[in-house]
Amino acid sequence: MTTAIAVPASSNGKSIPDFPDRPARILIVDDDRHNRQVLEAMLAPEGFVLLTAASGEDALALMAPQPPDLILLDIMMPGMDGYQVTTRIKGNLATKNIPVIMITALDDRDARIRGLNAGAEEFLTKPVDRTELCVRVKNLLRLKAYGDFYGKYSQILEAEVVSRTADLVERTKALERSEERTNYALGATATGVWEFEPVTQRLTWSETMPRVFGLTQEQSPTDYEGFLALIHHDDRRSVRDALLQAARARTAFETEFRVLWSDGSTHWIAGRARLLHDADDRPLGFHGVCTDISDRKSLEAQFRQAQKMEAVGQLAGGVAHDFNNLLTAILGYSNFVIDTFELQDRRRADMEEVINAAHRAAALTKQLLAFSRKQVLQPTVVNLNVLVTGMQQMLSRLIGEHVDLVPILAPNLGAVRADRAQLEQVLMNLVVNARDAMPLGGRLAVETANVDLDESLVVEHEVVHPGSYVMLAVTDRGMGIDEATKRRLFEPFFTTKEPGKGTGLGLATVYGIVKQSGGYICVYSEPGNGATFKVYLPRASGHDEVDRRSADDDGVPAGTETVLVVEDDEAVRSLTREILERAGYRVFDAPNPEQAELVFKQHENLFELLVTDVMMPGSSGPSLFERLARQHPDLRVLYVSGYTDDTIVDQGQLDPGVDFLQKPFTAVGLGRRVREVLDDDRTSGTPRQFH
Repeated sequence: MTTAIAVPASSNGKSIPDFPDRPARILIVDDDRHNRQVLEAMLAPEGFVLLTAASGEDALALMAPQPPDLILLDIMMPGMDGYQVTTRIKGNLATKNIPVIMITALDDRDARIRGLNAGAEEFLTKPVDRTELCVRVKNLLRLKAYGDFYGKYSQILEAEVVSRTADLVERTKALERSEERTNYALGATATGVWEFEPVTQRLTWSETMPRVFGLTQEQSPTDYEGFLALIHHDDRRSVRDALLQAARARTAFETEFRVLWSDGSTHWIAGRARLLHDADDRPLGFHGVCTDISDRKSLEAQFRQAQKMEAVGQLAGGVAHDFNNLLTAILGYSNFVIDTFELQDRRRADMEEVINAAHRAAALTKQLLAFSRKQVLQPTVVNLNVLVTGMQQMLSRLIGEHVDLVPILAPNLGAVRADRAQLEQVLMNLVVNARDAMPLGGRLAVETANVDLDESLVVEHEVVHPGSYVMLAVTDRGMGIDEATKRRLFEPFFTTKEPGKGTGLGLATVYGIVKQSGGYICVYSEPGNGATFKVYLPRASGHDEVDRRSADDDGVPAGTETVLVVEDDEAVRSLTREILERAGYRVFDAPNPEQAELVFKQHENLFELLVTDVMMPGSSGPSLFERLARQHPDLRVLYVSGYTDDTIVDQGQLDPGVDFLQKPFTAVGLGRRVREVLDDDRTSGTPRQFH
């Protein structure tokens, strides 16, 4: 039978038996057969499985395949005695927990001590009492059962602890990785997390929050007042009111405010927060985030400025188109009239004033087009050193003797590809602006240099395209410019001069020309320390030929060719026809492309040149030319316009192979351009592809 031992309940609620699935196995070791039989007779009634061995060697061999649950071991045996057998049993990891009861015929204290040292649990003296034997055997089996169970249970617990510890370590690592990723994301977006407890006034910041405010970890505030001290004084009240209102209404809130960094710079911060509550819906405090939105604010300001400039540019371009037609007629017919007066005629002086006024109006219109970037540029490769040197004498006369003009020209200066006349306008406007900043005179430096720019340079809120540039800088030692004025310097019609002393278009014109030429302009100045305007223009490739052309004379070449003039403005059309007819040309005209095609068809193969406005109702000048050139491949074309879109230009630059005359024009200008187009020896008549 199986003996059940009362033990504490196991983890599954069941009591722990001596041997859960079998009777206890007991090994009896004695060299005397009679003694073995006596012990068997005593233990058999208890239901144990009994094994016997006549020597220590036999016992060890019998134990090897399956160890018993308890051993009764005689001490004095031939060969291997009981002490040696016990030492071998207790020294083996597989059998060390098997209880050993030594049986001896001698009641000897030294023998007992020696047996205990060998590892025996109990001693019995022969002759053995059956009752004592059974009690001692059962007690040792009970202890072994407890040991086996709790040993296994401790192993389970140890494995569980190891598993849970490994899981905890992995979870801790995952949490650390998550925190690292979160901090990286917060840092990359310039965002910090904060908590505020109104009762204790305690403020807690995340690791990334100090960088949002330009602080170190040690400088982080720990209370509400310390946080408010970081905010721009003009924004503190709005932040405080937003927080109080959210606390009263028990809602979330959003606000934007400025902070002053320790380096003196101002940064915009977007703050968002929500109110935290306990289980009873009582407010605990605020939890929120702060994000540096300075870049976004800068882009918004840049976008608003671009919209404003674009709107003014569209208005300027539209006005210039109609105004240039009027000026063309005024200048043309005024020149016709003045030619009829004798040199002594008093009316001649009056007409000259009219012509001068028209030229000033034309210059004003040209400035509007330059600002709005709607003028047509005819770029060539220009060396700025040559340009500055060529203008030096004229500039010196312009600024007066009280200003010392000092050129500082870099050797081996790269060339730029731009409209030479427009670059002269840029330099002249900057020099005049510098002269006006020094009413008492002073040093005015014009400097050139080769520079390489990268994305780190921000010019007027614009990120610069990296590359090689040529710099043109104009520096004065005047009164300087404050920040408020610098922000508006390039706006049209903005001027700090007294009424009647300036149009406010000088720097706006410079800005438009530079931007249309693919460059950048910036100003460095402080009140009382003068100002430097720096223009950066893309460097041209080394194999381009530098333009060194001089101005032509004022002669008006004549001709006998047949010209078709297409212009929707009647005054300009009539003037153009009269100028060309006076120069000897045979001229037909039409008010629109449709009429022009009819005239062309009636006089097929007669025309050698088409002079046409670019933008007209119904169809454009380039479209008209493409249709006519298919019928007459040798036909040449000269486009005339006071304002054009991207029909014949690309980013404001005249398309290669396109001949163009800007309105308002003079009789000399028109006659010269017509002659140049007719005398050009390039292959003409092939319909060009326009934008």
